[in-house]
Amino acid sequence: MTTSAVILVLSTFLACAVEGVEALTVVLAVGVTRGWRSPLIAAGAATLALAALIIIFGPALSLLPIDALRLVVGTVLLIFGMGWLRKAILRASGYKALRDEAALYNKQIEQARTAGTEVRAGMDWYAFTLAFKGVFLEGLEVAFIVLTFGTSQHSIPLASLGAVLALLAVVIAGALVHQPLSRVPENTLKFSVGLMLSAFGIFWSVEGTGIAWPGADLSILGILVFLTLASLGIVTMLRRMRERQTLTTAGAAGMGR
Repeated sequence: MTTSAVILVLSTFLACAVEGVEALTVVLAVGVTRGWRSPLIAAGAATLALAALIIIFGPALSLLPIDALRLVVGTVLLIFGMGWLRKAILRASGYKALRDEAALYNKQIEQARTAGTEVRAGMDWYAFTLAFKGVFLEGLEVAFIVLTFGTSQHSIPLASLGAVLALLAVVIAGALVHQPLSRVPENTLKFSVGLMLSAFGIFWSVEGTGIAWPGADLSILGILVFLTLASLGIVTMLRRMRERQTLTTAGAAGMGR
């Protein structure tokens, strides 16, 4: 397996694991409070709908010229990845609150308990709708990553493999702990995924213009290292700025007394 193929599977695995944890939080909260039949059916239906999207749009995307495809996909991935990376940097530096899956789980439970119950055809439609929406909306990002990564590398099955492995890992972990995966370092995962998406975005967008990277696929590792060091440097800088702002505010408050 080539370097790009390994990073492809790893990137899709991590990205899908993050989205899977978020979707699982909703399904678990609804299942615990309102029963498991409806949310599990909803999760299965949403998964089938997402798989259909990949099957339908995958072959169509693969018909585009490879250079044009990589330029467009690379640019989109770069924008997408930089968005994840920006949020992860702000969270790591303290400028944005860390995502708390346990708090989200408790909020979902409270909403599910207070909602009315409407059962038709043996289905709790509130539970079904909430679980379907959670899995489908989080899964759209998974489908996007599988399609863009897979078509750019002409290997949707390989990208799908990373997604399936992530799905199995999250489902098994959720079944074992039977609670939100609050111990999973989701913000660290998002930081990693943002770095990988951005690295692929830079690599493919440059390739799409006809420029050959030195070292071919190995250049992805060089881009990844550069982005990692730059991002950690920004985190350190922002933390120091925040510390200075805190000290300045505390000093001004002390003088005002």
